[in-house]
Amino acid sequence: MAVRACTVSFTGSSGVRHSVDVTAESVYEAAALGLSRLRRDEWADQIAPGTPIEVAVREPATTHTVSIGQIRRWCDGVPVSPDELQKRKRVRA
Repeated sequence: MAVRACTVSFTGSSGVRHSVDVTAESVYEAAALGLSRLRRDEWADQIAPGTPIEVAVREPATTHTVSIGQIRRWCDGVPVSPDELQKRKRVRA
């Protein structure tokens, strides 16, 4: 898969939309990397379990919405290749 630039965002309990730019090979990888960075950001609101996470891919321009549960299932799922295994390990860390 091609690496794509994405913006990962969510709207916090305060009504503020928080976002971060990442590069990834899949929607789930982008969402997991973005969540990791947003959780470390002291300006961002806490991310509740049911919060929709939006992944906007720049080229081709598309938008995807996933849940935190879907991201966790992807991280814990069975990888289809050694490359995928390494990606998931990196994302989990």
